[in-house]
Amino acid sequence: MIRITQLVHGKGTVSDALKHRKKPPHQVPSRLLAFAETRRPVVFWNITSMCNLACAHCYISAGTAGHSRELTTEEAKAFIEDLAQMKIPLLLFTGGEPLMRRDFWELADYATAHGLKTALSTNGTLITREVATRIKESGIEYVGISLDGATEETHDRMRNQPGCFRKAVQALRNCADIGLKTGIRVTLTRDNYKEIGSLLELSRELHVPRFCVYWLVPSGRGREIYDRQLSPLEAYRIFELLYQRACELDPEQMEILTVDAPQDGIYLLEKLKEEGNPEYENALRLLQYTGDSCSAGDRVANVDPSGNVYPCQFAQMDEFKIGNVRDKRFSELWNDAANPVLKAFRDKTKFLRGKCGSCVYKELCGGGCRIRAFARYGDIWAEDPLCNYDGIQS
Repeated sequence: MIRITQLVHGKGTVSDALKHRKKPPHQVPSRLLAFAETRRPVVFWNITSMCNLACAHCYISAGTAGHSRELTTEEAKAFIEDLAQMKIPLLLFTGGEPLMRRDFWELADYATAHGLKTALSTNGTLITREVATRIKESGIEYVGISLDGATEETHDRMRNQPGCFRKAVQALRNCADIGLKTGIRVTLTRDNYKEIGSLLELSRELHVPRFCVYWLVPSGRGREIYDRQLSPLEAYRIFELLYQRACELDPEQMEILTVDAPQDGIYLLEKLKEEGNPEYENALRLLQYTGDSCSAGDRVANVDPSGNVYPCQFAQMDEFKIGNVRDKRFSELWNDAANPVLKAFRDKTKFLRGKCGSCVYKELCGGGCRIRAFARYGDIWAEDPLCNYDGIQS
């Protein structure tokens, strides 16, 4: 995750990061978690694979049928207790559509009662004003709502259901009305990238304080539309727009960030250097604090509906399975230094090949997205095909 706004307006962030750097993660404000020195994972938990939509890019191929081996309520509570004892910095409920799980409210309340910070990732279609109020009362601090276009036609087509654009926009309004922090999450493909400017404007009109761009990762149904991925140069042009908007906008009004393209941090450093921007040193320092900008297997973990543990939410493949919380507690799995998957992901810069292996920025970038490389070349250590760094320099 590249926090473009924080890096562009870095003075205050650097001082805050220094102040909180050595604190345990559960005591660090969410916006500074990436810069904390103690490394415990933010856990992305797919609590269900049931969903009322059928999005073309869904990374777990969610649908109405759900998953027959979903963790039971008691198993889920035991998992939450373990995460609380670990003092993880954040638990993110995702899906599928998490609000479709029958015991969602019970689990959300249970996590809050055990002292966990929680967030929710949702398509927004089920968030009425009453549901928004209940989310806030449950202790959930942040709601990320997916919006894949600035128009009803684009969003509804990508999510395969008429009317879901209007419901997502209304969900954003419902949350804003009660003071529940929200963010827009957009997955960019060739089908919607030309609407990015309009979507940013819509976000401002809705007073949404966070705008998060996901680059398509070929996982789940995303594999089936990988030919709709942007070219490296197209992705870089989008980054330039996001960078420019981040420079122009008051950071108190909107935070802009990207996910699944660690090279965006390098692009940002290069832009700051070219422009002689005094924030260059601060941005470099903040990126160095993160260790590397690909957090899979280190600062990020994923648990699927049936309890399988993976390095990140896009790595849900047998090759990258770490274990299952039904067989061993998450804390035991995550702290097993001998686990071959974790060892590989935590030492990934040692194994990189191609231009990622020889790149001078690989320690800052972490070698890009390994899942994207695996999908393209069948080799987890190959170069990230979305990175255009060499081309930009020529």
